[in-house]
Amino acid sequence: MKPDSVLYLSREDIIAVGLSMPAIIEAVESMFREKGEGRVEMPPKPGIHTQPDAFIHAMPAYIPSLGAAGVKWISGYPGNQSRGLPYITGLLILNDPETGVPTAIMDATWITAQRTGAATAVAARHLARPDSDTVGIIACGVQGRSNLQALACVFALRKVWVYDVQRPVAEAFAAQMSAALDVEIEAVDAPRAAIVAADLVVTSGPILKAPTPVIDVDWLAPGAFACPVDFDSYWKGAALRQADKLATDDMGQFSYYRAAGYFSDTPEPYADLGQIVAGQQPGREGDDERTIAINLGLALEDMATAMPVYERAIALGIGTRLPL
Repeated sequence: MKPDSVLYLSREDIIAVGLSMPAIIEAVESMFREKGEGRVEMPPKPGIHTQPDAFIHAMPAYIPSLGAAGVKWISGYPGNQSRGLPYITGLLILNDPETGVPTAIMDATWITAQRTGAATAVAARHLARPDSDTVGIIACGVQGRSNLQALACVFALRKVWVYDVQRPVAEAFAAQMSAALDVEIEAVDAPRAAIVAADLVVTSGPILKAPTPVIDVDWLAPGAFACPVDFDSYWKGAALRQADKLATDDMGQFSYYRAAGYFSDTPEPYADLGQIVAGQQPGREGDDERTIAINLGLALEDMATAMPVYERAIALGIGTRLPL
């Protein structure tokens, strides 16, 4: 049958599909296992840069086990907040892996947020202490919310400290997420106060090529786990070198970014999450280890999330058919 249309899914459509965070975490972990076994395809993401510290990236990937092939075209513009626009915007296209024909076009904003949180949760499963129950969040935007939501799916959280450069943003985050997750959340006045007592730490500010980091040695406690989803923008090199284990989600992509001028004072990761999830490299080996996973954000995570969104949308009759 000759294809004559493509399914368009708006952000509202994707939310209406109802794919849960636990389901996304399991899909992302399964993808990392496939990645560790060498059964996926993902080139480093190329991009263009129209403003300082802004990016527009193309992110292609293929996961044969899911029949998921496609590309995400995603932008991150730090100046958007002052314009009343989101930092991250983009679109995702799925293709039929047998014919290459486009099957779906969908908003990528929700998928990006959810899969990023899910990847943090997967990293924490393998690198954090299983009894971790306190969290520190720096930067209380979309990623701060999705990362905390994902961690709450994996750990029995007791207390959360949150910091944002805009105090009212941190206070609103604390009130909203405390009600949503039924956990005590306190807004604090300094980054250090969000980190020093936390078992799990997430920093989620804008990605900067030449940052002025503030997180110093001994802020991350022995036995704690951290996931900087903003590269090393908040972390001094000395603090990163204090980690007993520093991992990333993809070694090739990490090297690609280092060659492009990022991570000038960041140590080399010992493993990527695919190797750790597949059991080829160790995760946490002791209660006192400081562990860090610098997750760069992978197209594979997007495809692992987009494919079940697409399948559920078809089953539920959600979306709009557009002619090809």
